[in-house]
Amino acid sequence: MHRRIGPGLLETVYRRCLACELKKRGFEVVEELPVPIDYDDLHDPCAFRADIVVNGLIVVELKAKQAIHAIDKTQTLSHLRLMNLNVGLLINFHESKLIDGLHRIVNNYQGPKPT
Repeated sequence: MHRRIGPGLLETVYRRCLACELKKRGFEVVEELPVPIDYDDLHDPCAFRADIVVNGLIVVELKAKQAIHAIDKTQTLSHLRLMNLNVGLLINFHESKLIDGLHRIVNNYQGPKPT
């Protein structure tokens, strides 16, 4: 997909194209999933929207900007915590090679168990 359309487009274009490609491959894809937050007496049914959720397990946060910053990774991790999920992908499509814009984010990573 990235090779076909290249960098420099809006995030929404990449979201729609990526969702299309994932669906063609048989994945369950939800775009712009509203995520609630409960804090004391506050209940907000849409604190934020997850860009893409794949198979109800993986959050895919998309960016189309010059560089990924620490706050982008922190934001993705916060989304994982609020959704009670373990794995997320942060993808910046504003790269010549997409692999340079791919970041795996893990919530509550425990690491390998000592033997």
